[in-house]
Amino acid sequence: MQSELSLEKQLEFAQIQENLAQQITLTDSRDFSQIQTVAGVDLAYWNAPDGKEHAVCCIVLIDMQTHDILETAEAAGEIAVPYCPGFLAFRELPLVEQAAAKLRQKPELYIFDGNGYLHPRHTGIAVHAALLLKTPSFGIAKTYYRVLDTDYTEPEQTAGSYTDIVIGGEVFGRALRTHDNVKPVFVSVGSGISLDTATALAMQLTEKESRIPLPTRLADLETHTARAALL
Repeated sequence: MQSELSLEKQLEFAQIQENLAQQITLTDSRDFSQIQTVAGVDLAYWNAPDGKEHAVCCIVLIDMQTHDILETAEAAGEIAVPYCPGFLAFRELPLVEQAAAKLRQKPELYIFDGNGYLHPRHTGIAVHAALLLKTPSFGIAKTYYRVLDTDYTEPEQTAGSYTDIVIGGEVFGRALRTHDNVKPVFVSVGSGISLDTATALAMQLTEKESRIPLPTRLADLETHTARAALL
């Protein structure tokens, strides 16, 4: 059974996050209308017979214009850090980094199944990864991570509608409706990209089969296939 993350570790990780938050760039680092490749990242977990937790990280790189898959990469292993809200990146980044290193072509943008700036210390996994991989990124979460006891306001039911998630007078992210009358997703930047651009790209990359962008949808499907093969 997975142990709890100690208070000492939580304090250590929180300090790392406070330091990382100083490095975040909330503006576009390039012209994203010109990028050719984008990668989706997701992980799937399971418990081994000995009770230890394992995961596989899958990255799917697609062509921005055609949406064709260019390549995939994966990395699997034991998860060393227990689950604790707010510290997901410390659990997942070792496998993310290993999988990213296997890509032959460097993505121009990463999209994560998770949060970025929408985090108590503005350091969700998309932020950690953007700074570690030195590549712009943003996060798309399927469920809302309630930060500082703040709820979000439902956007209108039409595709492309959104509401900003404002906490303490600052915009942390957006609730975005990617199709008419479907549950919203939650967009937040990692670093090197603006929230407006991340929102526009999320809509551009979302196809009719799903409410989440194609890169993370493909990565999610790939994790299920990879986990089944490993088991």
